[in-house]
Amino acid sequence: MNLPPNPNVKIDFSSIALTKIVLAGGCFWGTQAFMARVPGVAATRCGYANGERPDPTYEQVCQDNTGHAEAVEVTYAPDMISLRLLLMEFFKTINPTAQGRQGNDVGSQYRTGIYYMREEDEPVARGVLGQLQEDYSRPIMTEVLPLSCFYEAEAYHQDYLERNPDGYCHVDLSLLRQ
Repeated sequence: MNLPPNPNVKIDFSSIALTKIVLAGGCFWGTQAFMARVPGVAATRCGYANGERPDPTYEQVCQDNTGHAEAVEVTYAPDMISLRLLLMEFFKTINPTAQGRQGNDVGSQYRTGIYYMREEDEPVARGVLGQLQEDYSRPIMTEVLPLSCFYEAEAYHQDYLERNPDGYCHVDLSLLRQ
Protein backbone atom coordinates (compact mmCIF):
# COMPACT_ATOMS: atom_id res chain seq x y z
CA MET A 1 0.00 0.00 0.00
CA ASN A 2 1.37 3.39 -0.94
CA LEU A 3 0.33 5.87 1.75
CA PRO A 4 -0.36 9.37 0.45
CA PRO A 5 1.58 12.20 2.13
CA ASN A 6 0.11 13.76 5.22
CA PRO A 7 -0.59 17.49 4.62
CA ASN A 8 -0.98 18.12 8.35
CA VAL A 9 2.68 17.54 9.22
CA LYS A 10 3.49 20.98 7.78
CA ILE A 11 0.99 22.75 10.05
CA ASP A 12 1.91 24.16 13.45
CA PHE A 13 -1.18 23.39 15.53
CA SER A 14 0.34 24.70 18.79
CA SER A 15 -1.56 28.01 18.75
CA ILE A 16 -4.77 26.72 17.12
CA ALA A 17 -7.91 25.83 19.09
CA LEU A 18 -8.47 22.08 18.88
CA THR A 19 -11.28 19.71 19.77
CA LYS A 20 -11.75 15.94 19.75
CA ILE A 21 -14.14 13.27 18.56
CA VAL A 22 -13.77 9.48 18.64
CA LEU A 23 -14.61 7.52 15.49
CA ALA A 24 -15.03 3.75 15.19
CA GLY A 25 -14.65 2.52 11.64
CA GLY A 26 -13.74 -1.15 11.93
CA CYS A 27 -10.04 -1.92 12.19
CA PHE A 28 -8.42 1.18 13.63
CA TRP A 29 -5.23 0.99 11.54
CA GLY A 30 -6.87 2.21 8.33
CA THR A 31 -9.17 4.65 10.09
CA GLN A 32 -6.16 6.25 11.79
CA ALA A 33 -4.10 6.44 8.57
CA PHE A 34 -7.00 8.02 6.68
CA MET A 35 -8.17 10.48 9.33
CA ALA A 36 -4.60 11.63 10.08
CA ARG A 37 -4.41 12.84 6.47
CA VAL A 38 -7.65 14.82 6.43
CA PRO A 39 -6.59 18.49 6.29
CA GLY A 40 -7.10 20.10 9.68
CA VAL A 41 -6.48 16.97 11.77
CA ALA A 42 -3.77 17.68 14.33
CA ALA A 43 -3.43 14.23 15.89
CA THR A 44 -4.91 10.75 16.02
CA ARG A 45 -4.51 7.81 18.35
CA CYS A 46 -5.90 4.29 18.29
CA GLY A 47 -7.82 2.93 21.21
CA TYR A 48 -10.83 1.12 22.58
CA ALA A 49 -14.07 3.02 23.13
CA ASN A 50 -17.37 2.64 24.95
CA GLY A 51 -16.91 -0.77 26.52
CA GLU A 52 -17.33 -2.18 30.01
CA ARG A 53 -13.87 -3.52 30.90
CA PRO A 54 -11.40 -0.95 32.30
CA ASP A 55 -8.11 -0.62 30.40
CA PRO A 56 -8.56 -3.60 28.06
CA THR A 57 -5.84 -5.19 25.98
CA TYR A 58 -6.09 -5.87 22.26
CA GLU A 59 -6.36 -9.59 22.96
CA GLN A 60 -9.28 -9.00 25.34
CA VAL A 61 -11.09 -6.73 22.87
CA CYS A 62 -10.57 -9.31 20.07
CA GLN A 63 -12.36 -11.91 22.19
CA ASP A 64 -15.45 -9.75 21.55
CA ASN A 65 -16.55 -9.74 25.18
CA THR A 66 -15.42 -6.34 26.52
CA GLY A 67 -18.00 -4.24 24.68
CA HIS A 68 -15.33 -1.93 23.26
CA ALA A 69 -15.09 -0.76 19.66
CA GLU A 70 -11.75 -0.31 17.97
CA ALA A 71 -11.71 3.46 17.56
CA VAL A 72 -9.58 6.47 16.76
CA GLU A 73 -9.48 9.65 18.79
CA VAL A 74 -9.28 12.49 16.27
CA THR A 75 -7.98 15.87 17.44
CA TYR A 76 -8.83 18.53 14.88
CA ALA A 77 -9.00 22.27 14.31
CA PRO A 78 -12.67 23.22 13.86
CA ASP A 79 -11.61 26.51 12.26
CA MET A 80 -9.88 24.48 9.53
CA ILE A 81 -12.42 21.68 9.08
CA SER A 82 -15.94 21.52 10.44
CA LEU A 83 -17.19 18.45 12.26
CA ARG A 84 -19.69 17.91 9.46
CA LEU A 85 -16.94 17.78 6.81
CA LEU A 86 -14.74 15.64 9.05
CA LEU A 87 -17.58 13.13 9.40
CA MET A 88 -18.25 13.16 5.66
CA GLU A 89 -14.60 12.18 5.17
CA PHE A 90 -14.96 9.44 7.79
CA PHE A 91 -17.99 8.01 6.00
CA LYS A 92 -15.91 7.54 2.85
CA THR A 93 -14.03 4.82 4.74
CA ILE A 94 -16.86 2.65 6.06
CA ASN A 95 -19.97 0.75 5.07
CA PRO A 96 -22.38 2.41 7.50
CA THR A 97 -25.09 -0.20 6.87
CA ALA A 98 -22.94 -3.10 8.10
CA GLN A 99 -23.47 -4.18 11.69
CA GLY A 100 -20.48 -5.56 13.57
CA ARG A 101 -18.21 -5.80 10.55
CA GLN A 102 -16.05 -3.79 8.17
CA GLY A 103 -14.10 -5.42 5.35
CA ASN A 104 -12.91 -8.86 6.46
CA ASP A 105 -13.19 -7.98 10.16
CA VAL A 106 -16.22 -9.34 12.01
CA GLY A 107 -17.30 -8.79 15.62
CA SER A 108 -18.89 -6.10 17.74
CA GLN A 109 -15.46 -4.50 18.24
CA TYR A 110 -15.57 -3.61 14.51
CA ARG A 111 -18.88 -1.75 14.71
CA THR A 112 -19.01 1.80 13.43
CA GLY A 113 -19.64 4.70 15.74
CA ILE A 114 -19.32 8.38 16.44
CA TYR A 115 -18.56 9.03 20.11
CA TYR A 116 -18.78 12.67 21.06
CA MET A 117 -17.49 14.55 24.10
CA ARG A 118 -19.34 17.82 23.48
CA GLU A 119 -23.15 17.93 23.55
CA GLU A 120 -23.18 20.27 20.54
CA ASP A 121 -21.57 17.53 18.41
CA GLU A 122 -24.52 15.14 18.71
CA PRO A 123 -26.97 17.06 16.45
CA VAL A 124 -24.21 17.54 13.86
CA ALA A 125 -23.48 13.80 13.82
CA ARG A 126 -27.17 12.90 13.64
CA GLY A 127 -27.66 15.42 10.84
CA VAL A 128 -24.86 13.83 8.81
CA LEU A 129 -26.39 10.38 9.37
CA GLY A 130 -29.79 11.67 8.28
CA GLN A 131 -28.32 13.17 5.14
CA LEU A 132 -26.40 9.98 4.32
CA GLN A 133 -29.42 7.75 4.93
CA GLU A 134 -30.96 9.21 1.78
CA ASP A 135 -28.19 7.47 -0.21
CA TYR A 136 -28.86 4.00 1.24
CA SER A 137 -31.80 1.63 0.96
CA ARG A 138 -30.70 -0.23 4.12
CA PRO A 139 -30.66 1.49 7.51
CA ILE A 140 -27.44 3.07 8.71
CA MET A 141 -26.08 1.14 11.69
CA THR A 142 -23.42 3.64 12.80
CA GLU A 143 -24.09 4.48 16.43
CA VAL A 144 -23.96 8.03 17.75
CA LEU A 145 -23.32 8.08 21.49
CA PRO A 146 -21.57 10.13 24.14
CA LEU A 147 -18.05 8.86 24.76
CA SER A 148 -18.21 6.82 27.96
CA CYS A 149 -14.55 5.76 27.91
CA PHE A 150 -11.50 5.64 25.68
CA TYR A 151 -8.40 3.59 26.44
CA GLU A 152 -5.33 4.09 24.30
CA ALA A 153 -4.30 0.97 22.39
CA GLU A 154 -0.89 -0.59 22.73
CA ALA A 155 2.07 1.25 21.18
CA TYR A 156 2.43 -1.23 18.32
CA HIS A 157 -1.04 -0.24 17.04
CA GLN A 158 -0.26 3.48 16.88
CA ASP A 159 0.51 4.63 13.33
CA TYR A 160 0.65 0.95 12.34
CA LEU A 161 0.32 1.53 8.59
CA GLU A 162 3.04 4.19 8.68
CA ARG A 163 5.47 1.54 9.96
CA ASN A 164 3.91 -1.39 8.05
CA PRO A 165 2.72 -0.03 4.70
CA ASP A 166 1.88 -3.53 3.49
CA GLY A 167 -0.34 -4.20 6.51
CA TYR A 168 -3.97 -5.20 6.10
CA CYS A 169 -6.37 -2.32 5.64
CA HIS A 170 -10.03 -2.33 4.58
CA VAL A 171 -9.90 1.44 4.01
CA ASP A 172 -9.29 2.69 0.48
CA LEU A 173 -6.74 5.43 1.14
CA SER A 174 -6.96 6.62 -2.48
CA LEU A 175 -10.27 8.24 -1.46
CA LEU A 176 -8.18 10.94 0.24
CA ARG A 177 -7.43 12.43 -3.13
CA GLN A 178 -11.12 13.04 -3.87
